[in-house]
Amino acid sequence: MKILSYNPGHDGSLAYIEDGRLIFSIEAEKDSHYRHSPLSIPDMLSFFGDLKELPDVLCRSGWWPGNNNLIEQRLISGYHGTGSDDILVSKEKLFGKKVDSFSSSHERSHLLCAFGMSNLTKCTPCYALIWEGVIGSFYEIDGELNITKLADVMPEPGHRYALLYGLADPTFDKKVAEFSRFSDAGKLMALASFSKRHKPSIEEEKIISFLMQNCPHLKPQECETLREYRHYNIGLDDSEFRNFAGIVSNRIFDRFYQYAELNLKRNMPLLIAGGCGLNCDWNTKWKETNFFSEVFIPPVANDSGSAIGTAIDAQLYFTGNPKIEWNVYSGREFVIDGAYDASSFDAFDSNHEKVSEMLANNLILGWVNGKYEIGPRALGNRSILAAPFNDSSRERLNEIKQREQFRPIAPICLEEDAKKWFNCDQPSPFMLYTQQVSTDALAAVTHVNGTARIQTVSSKSNNHLYDLLVAFKKCTGFGVLCNTSLNFNGKGFINNISDLSDYTIKHKLDGFVIKGKCYMLRSSQYYQKYLTMKNANNRDVN
Repeated sequence: MKILSYNPGHDGSLAYIEDGRLIFSIEAEKDSHYRHSPLSIPDMLSFFGDLKELPDVLCRSGWWPGNNNLIEQRLISGYHGTGSDDILVSKEKLFGKKVDSFSSSHERSHLLCAFGMSNLTKCTPCYALIWEGVIGSFYEIDGELNITKLADVMPEPGHRYALLYGLADPTFDKKVAEFSRFSDAGKLMALASFSKRHKPSIEEEKIISFLMQNCPHLKPQECETLREYRHYNIGLDDSEFRNFAGIVSNRIFDRFYQYAELNLKRNMPLLIAGGCGLNCDWNTKWKETNFFSEVFIPPVANDSGSAIGTAIDAQLYFTGNPKIEWNVYSGREFVIDGAYDASSFDAFDSNHEKVSEMLANNLILGWVNGKYEIGPRALGNRSILAAPFNDSSRERLNEIKQREQFRPIAPICLEEDAKKWFNCDQPSPFMLYTQQVSTDALAAVTHVNGTARIQTVSSKSNNHLYDLLVAFKKCTGFGVLCNTSLNFNGKGFINNISDLSDYTIKHKLDGFVIKGKCYMLRSSQYYQKYLTMKNANNRDVN
């Protein structure tokens, strides 16, 4: 069965599943489009160009009703709902062929995405947690795939969490905004790690009560009631606000954990979905509670996984199978046959040893390989790589990325070395957990609280990246590199050579590597310094 699914909301995406295997997932923001973009008509037309034949089922993820007409309301499911009543099936025509049309709720898309991509077998009972911008709920999934919502624990956990960042940020127009900014949750996660205080002041306790109040929607303009409080528009460099960020982060997690402790049975599996599933600190806390037999978060926990989740839901409906085979590198191939300023680059064939030598000499390189990653995290196919030893590398990477200096840089590490350097004793291939760094030698990837958001790499998970790390280890003694996403600020991964060369010149990368070929920026002072060093070494040898 061939299933084509699309998510029309923000983090728009298209997914294609054939006979229980994810063929590809294409996200609207990728290829340098704006982050959190909805799907466009060109996205759809380009996607259809990749199909060899028409699908058997066309799926649409549920979303807010909006101004849909009555016909659309009969064909398209809504945002909320977990039962069979929230599934809509009909027959439609696509390019003259009759296909099944399927739609189920946004809520179900998160749940089925997490279950379908997990290692749990079809009949495994489990708990699930959706926490995202709107939903904050626990569920039970039984052996027959019946879903029971156990409780709405907290409304809008993702929105309330991000709104704290906006409260302190004087550039956030609280009077105009209807919702918190999508980018602020990740920034607050970074700031929360600076916290050195656990007890809130009386005033801070009032802010916590305001943020966690039980109302359907908390509008940013309501923050005006906090105008006289210290943290209002205080700025993001304020140390006491950073302390408070950690306190609020812990308080939100504690509300959900307390519910679990009081109401859930121990030693059941837990699935986590929704945008808050990208909060590595919270994911680590869930694991460290030892309350659940296992914890699984898909790399597309946010809405970028909704198209996949709805396709899995359709597969379950039509075939009874809720499981898929998948690979995190299921995006599009990089486009090389584009125009770029070749006169600005030295281009030459290379290998892992040469690239690792350049990285060891403090060059910072774009790294492109195969298809891009699904989800928002760069996992080594659309990455910027650098040596992990000096804090100056973190500073330069943040300058290249044009983002705040408080933002951490994540490490990639050989899976077999993860326990030695990061106290990580199991694979962590999707950069979803924080670990405690066990050495002072990795300053560039060690956050202020001594942790790192690690991605482990094996020859099976990413063989090209693995071979590079092995070469870098031979060169330096460490199979670890800095890894951050290859993208323009506010946009998705770069996926063509024209954008990549433009980015390299404007953002002052030292060069980039595509499928074993190096393109080094001639105007880079770091590259020229490296060439001078190499020439001097060759003269000494001769």
